[in-house]
Amino acid sequence: MPDDTDRVPANLAPTYAAVVALTHEFCDRHLTEEYRELARAMTAALCRKRPSPLAKGKTASWACGILYTLGRINFLFDKTQTPHMRADALCRGFGVSQNTASAKAREIEKALGISMMDPQWTRPSRLADNPMAWMIAVNGLVVDARSMPREIQEEAFRLGLIPCIP
Repeated sequence: MPDDTDRVPANLAPTYAAVVALTHEFCDRHLTEEYRELARAMTAALCRKRPSPLAKGKTASWACGILYTLGRINFLFDKTQTPHMRADALCRGFGVSQNTASAKAREIEKALGISMMDPQWTRPSRLADNPMAWMIAVNGLVVDARSMPREIQEEAFRLGLIPCIP
């Protein structure tokens, strides 16, 4: 069942538990704790959407779609990255076609407003290297916070706009 931080509607708690069980098992065998926790958080976020896309469809398809989405954001399918996994291998692990996983990933990205390199869904160990995590607007101009004076960096961090003070 969901932990306190996941806050999912009661009617979707069984779906949440089933999807998370699949993603946890897969991450424990093939990926990392970071993927596991991001998948859990993404599942909870999808359960809270009105209407929730998870209310319809197969559990394995959603679990695969969630990890496929996180894989695209975090370059899991790039063989130069660690961890690395081919998209077709990910899909095989859930018994889902790559077309289905890709379609679910697009649906998830649309539902949650996710874009490539989205800082919210970037693995914590890679967040410092994600240029999108450092972009802030200062007087209407988008700048990299790492190039700004310390007091602006501190304020951006206090407001939760950047992951840490560089």
